[in-house]
Amino acid sequence: MSSIPAPLLTASVTILAVFFYFYSAFRVGNLRGSLGIQAPATTGHPIFERAYRVQLNTLEQLGMFLPLLWLTAFYPIPIAWIAPLIGLLWVVARVIYLIAYMKDPQTRLIGAMLSGLTNLALLILAVAGVARAWMALP
Repeated sequence: MSSIPAPLLTASVTILAVFFYFYSAFRVGNLRGSLGIQAPATTGHPIFERAYRVQLNTLEQLGMFLPLLWLTAFYPIPIAWIAPLIGLLWVVARVIYLIAYMKDPQTRLIGAMLSGLTNLALLILAVAGVARAWMALP
């Protein structure tokens, strides 16, 4: 895996994350139509409300996830592929979150916690990489 450039791996994970978000947004629109929920309403049917929350929560998470993922690409630690791997775990965690939330909102915590832990790991790597870059300055 070390022969594949970290930015290419990061870009691939970014595409997967955006694809997942696109899927969740499309799903909300589809449910809105099939359940007869007129815009701008965001309530009206439990299945729609769950899908809507998954979409919004994913959007909220993307605001933290994407900058951290790309900071680790620009300022990698010596094991450059670790951040894209953590990013891939974030996408898997979001899928787990979606499946659990749609089944029973009370079971969403595993996916939510995994998403949070991957963001925390990326934050640590980003801080380490930026600090390393600052220390390397002449």
